[in-house]
Amino acid sequence: MNKISLIGIGKLGLCFALTLEKSGYDVLGCDISQEYVNAINSKTFTSDEQGVTELLKQSENLTGTTNIQDCIEHSDMLFVLVATPSLANGKYDHSQIDRVVENLISFGSQEQHKDLVICCTTMPEYCETVQQKLAKYNYTVSYNPEFIAQGTILRDQAAPSLVLIGEGSKWAGDKIQEIYEKSTHNEPTFARMPLTQAEICKISLNCFLTTKISFANMIGDIARFNGFDPTPILKAIGSESRISPKYLNYGYGYGGPCFPRDNRALAIYAKEKGVDALISKASDKYNNIHLNYQLELFKKEQDCSQPVVFDYVTYKPESTMLEESQQLLFAVAVASAGYIVILRERQSVIDKVKELYGNLFIYETRS
Repeated sequence: MNKISLIGIGKLGLCFALTLEKSGYDVLGCDISQEYVNAINSKTFTSDEQGVTELLKQSENLTGTTNIQDCIEHSDMLFVLVATPSLANGKYDHSQIDRVVENLISFGSQEQHKDLVICCTTMPEYCETVQQKLAKYNYTVSYNPEFIAQGTILRDQAAPSLVLIGEGSKWAGDKIQEIYEKSTHNEPTFARMPLTQAEICKISLNCFLTTKISFANMIGDIARFNGFDPTPILKAIGSESRISPKYLNYGYGYGGPCFPRDNRALAIYAKEKGVDALISKASDKYNNIHLNYQLELFKKEQDCSQPVVFDYVTYKPESTMLEESQQLLFAVAVASAGYIVILRERQSVIDKVKELYGNLFIYETRS
């Protein structure tokens, strides 16, 4: 248990590797890029994710490789953290996990039993299909998705409020829980259940948050169109113990790499099971409508002759990601409506925005 292998050490995987290494584990991480692995091993890799560059420099028991067989030999516990982007139909693309599984199968049945822990977001029932493929090769498959936010990944991994474990066996669940008990400095809730239930739970949790965000923005729009400040209304609602104030603020709609696609994926899976997930659909629909209401209110209140300054257009201030960013869509709408828009952002973000929108904005670099 003092050795752990990670297959996939991109942004999320590297953070998890560093979290485990800091907790005393000997970690071997696998990636397809030799140049990237070299940068990890030489500790010259730098990241815009908070704390990663510094923690990598301090690490003593983290090594990178491009050979997946090294990971199999290094540890009996293998975590998979590869990307599962959305397909055009809204489902998750499992092809990168599939390639990992094919590689594992190519090495044949393992003499020593192995636990494969899939940490990527997957469509419900997918992990069961992986278990069926790998069972005869002496693997047990479990599911352990992360609940983190870009920009605060290390902090979120160190103190999660919930650790979700879709356990392939009680033995596997015990081992995964033990790892988190050692690597976290709080006392998270451990939710252990079979694979498919855990997959449903993962995307359902995010969908509840999107519902809450859309509801808060809907109430806020109602208040603002009546000339009221929505803050005291939402604060009062959130003070009720059954509701809680978290994610119940008026502002931009939800975006980023998780919330929108999890909403869509749950609705797709529900439809396959004969259930019409109207709430998930409504959350997405209102998220788009809210942007239009924001623009309408902005035009009423803002003099078109005055420059408008945006301090960030990423989907959240701590991140550098633009994926489905409501802030960016709002800035584009404001600029397209004839306003002079000044975008003050980090240079890496400015470069991305310029590729998409050219000279639509006036750009000012900030640290």
